[in-house]
Amino acid sequence: MASKQALSKFSKSFLRNNRGLLSGRTFATTTSLLPTLRKTILPNGFTVATEENPASQTATVGVWIDAGSRAENEKNNGAAHFLEHMAFKGTKSRSQRDLELQIENMGGHLNAYTSREQTVYYAKAFKYDVPKAVEILSDILQNSTLDHGAIERERDVILREQEEVEKQMEEVVFDHLHATAFKNESLGLTILGPKENIQSLTRDDLSSYIKTNYTGERMILVGTGGVDHDALVQLAQNHFGQLPNKLNLSTSKSAMKKAVFTGDDFRIYTPEAQQAHIAVAVEGASWTSPDYFPLLVMQSIIGSWDRSLGATGHLDSRLSSVLHNKQLANSFMSFNTSYKDTGLWGIYLITENKDRLDDLLVSTKKEWMRLANSVTDEEVQRAKQQLKAGLLLSLDGSTPIAEDIGRQLLTSGERMSPKAVEDLVAKITVEDVKRVAKDYLQRDAAVVGIGPVEKMPDFNRL
Repeated sequence: MASKQALSKFSKSFLRNNRGLLSGRTFATTTSLLPTLRKTILPNGFTVATEENPASQTATVGVWIDAGSRAENEKNNGAAHFLEHMAFKGTKSRSQRDLELQIENMGGHLNAYTSREQTVYYAKAFKYDVPKAVEILSDILQNSTLDHGAIERERDVILREQEEVEKQMEEVVFDHLHATAFKNESLGLTILGPKENIQSLTRDDLSSYIKTNYTGERMILVGTGGVDHDALVQLAQNHFGQLPNKLNLSTSKSAMKKAVFTGDDFRIYTPEAQQAHIAVAVEGASWTSPDYFPLLVMQSIIGSWDRSLGATGHLDSRLSSVLHNKQLANSFMSFNTSYKDTGLWGIYLITENKDRLDDLLVSTKKEWMRLANSVTDEEVQRAKQQLKAGLLLSLDGSTPIAEDIGRQLLTSGERMSPKAVEDLVAKITVEDVKRVAKDYLQRDAAVVGIGPVEKMPDFNRL
């Protein structure tokens, strides 16, 4: 029952190294025998989506809500994540202990996470327990007591979680990167919120967030594995049919304005630190942009590298060879993070060679420019194969499939078919990569440097 930042070390590492890929659209080599997506929209705008697998004895059911920290402002920043914690602390008909016992007695698993654009509550259970799981989800989403005593106790829990996040430099860097790239935008807010908000958010703040965002048009019940679509639709009607639709135009999904990207520079000088942490990102593409897949191919071409894992400079990534041979970095990771209307495409670098930060960034920029001018067909073909493999690996199990369905339906209203994805990836050419690289990589970048970065040059002026 934690934010994305509190996932297991393996999951978080996998997500980070495939930003924008693991949550991407699905891929498969054949479609004729695969389960198909069915979708029904209730009169109040609440959507039910399923991918049935009758052979499965277990199922994942969850509610995907089109609201995360991006639906907040500076005053209530942290409310979505705070609510995620409060959801399991008791409802009008169940105490916290009742919830825990009922889930345990089912042999099930109940969890939640908050991201910048979504809040998700889901359950994994035996297929014959799906009705009970849906009823419990509806109860915690609509009838949480938000007890004053529980709120006060949970403040300390969230503050400790924040302390742990602040010890993870990668999380710190990416939070600062969003704040720099999306200044004065809700997309630039952190998921947990600032310390003062965690200490001061009230029950009214949490109730107001629910009233504003937990509406029919913003919510999707997803079922995968051993589920029956028609039965799930009836369950949804019974338990979520009374949810209001959009309250007014200002709270409708369509009222969201595009986030404005800012090319700017942010630095925290800590000369005593052993390593410099640097992130550079240009504005990327939304989930539904035609440039989404070419940018993923570009991400794969740049690749990732970590000296501490024994990686040499003989990997497919040309940048790894340069940085390894010249001893300019300890590691780097390319990333592609997409949102509904924008994105971040860039690289995260770690180095202890603080006197050669100019060489590090010049080498990085040269490699970016090479994508626009002289990338080879061999590199593009290899990156496409790696992309396909990554997309396949990301859909192992009913829960990742449910996540894929929920995210896609919230961002575009549809789920791209596996065959469509296969065709799109196959059609990407060297010319596509060069065109997209020229378009995106010549824009001003948002840059974050933390550590001994006194000698770090201005990336946009190199």
